[in-house]
Amino acid sequence: MLRWSIAFFLIAIIAAVFGFGGIAAGAVAIGRVLFFVFLALFVLSLIVRLFR
Repeated sequence: MLRWSIAFFLIAIIAAVFGFGGIAAGAVAIGRVLFFVFLALFVLSLIVRLFR
């Protein structure tokens, strides 16, 4: 999931360089959501491992 968020951020950077503002904003939004989902699942897995 972290790879997908990095990929969307790279797509956003490339789209912004070429002037596609709408596509860049959409890619940033998707990348940000994926990153926070990854972060939440990572913290949850750390907590579960702590209690095992």
